[in-house]
Amino acid sequence: MERKKSSEFDQELLNLFDKYVHGSIDRRGFLDGAAKFAVGGVTATGLLDALSPRFAEAQQVASDDKRLETEYLEYPSPEGTGTMRGYLARPAAATGKLPSVLVVHENRGLNPHIEDIARRLALEDFIAFAPDALTPLGGYPGDEDNARELFPKLDQTKIREDFVAAVTFLGSRPDCTGKVGVVGFCYGGGIANMLATRLPDLGAAVPFYGSAPEADDAAKIKAPLLIHHAEKDERINAAWPAYESALKANNVSYTRYEYPGTQHGFNNDTTPRYDESAAKLAWQRTTDFFNKHLRG
Repeated sequence: MERKKSSEFDQELLNLFDKYVHGSIDRRGFLDGAAKFAVGGVTATGLLDALSPRFAEAQQVASDDKRLETEYLEYPSPEGTGTMRGYLARPAAATGKLPSVLVVHENRGLNPHIEDIARRLALEDFIAFAPDALTPLGGYPGDEDNARELFPKLDQTKIREDFVAAVTFLGSRPDCTGKVGVVGFCYGGGIANMLATRLPDLGAAVPFYGSAPEADDAAKIKAPLLIHHAEKDERINAAWPAYESALKANNVSYTRYEYPGTQHGFNNDTTPRYDESAAKLAWQRTTDFFNKHLRG
């Protein structure tokens, strides 16, 4: 079945789905709200299925791609959970040290889409590492609904330390130049912003539609930022004016793009919210940004 585009869904339904994805409403709340859009033989459950990810169809780089070396690794997080797990991808033909990029998932843990993102970065000649915040709860459960239900059970204070520890882990690898950047999506975009406030030696940060830090924390940012926002994303965009003021007041180097007509999650090619042209442009800008700030 051909995947529908976001433009084929009512914006109110897309907003309802966004609330469901981010935990403002539960599955029943979505189905109840979606009932009025279930017409012409389409059910509310069918609408949820149509909006939900299809990982296999969207995979861009095969998990066994011979150009890459991939593995699951544990790393220490003494100030956080203790021991965490993540997915590492690196170019198989690499000689010498490479810069690294931490890849931070949405609020569902290390799903197949984020692993694919890591492999895409490895093909751009970076070491890419994607931690799984759900490690202390057994890891990504293989199902988005279950993952979404698990996520609020995490200790967010410890999880933030787990991502700080992941940067240290990456930067200290013998095959890394010591230059580390971060890219994150949705929840992960917020983590990318947070890491920029915490780590003065961070090489670069690229948050995709991530929540903004407090103004006092934004003043601590030293890393250059590349910020990607969707036009139809009121929840995230509402915080931008205050965030921008804090960045300007503290002379933080940043570039921000808002992609016309796009929805929150436009880079995620497993769902109808994906916008191919915007995602390709944002990805090219992202890799160019990392090449500029992490190499040399």
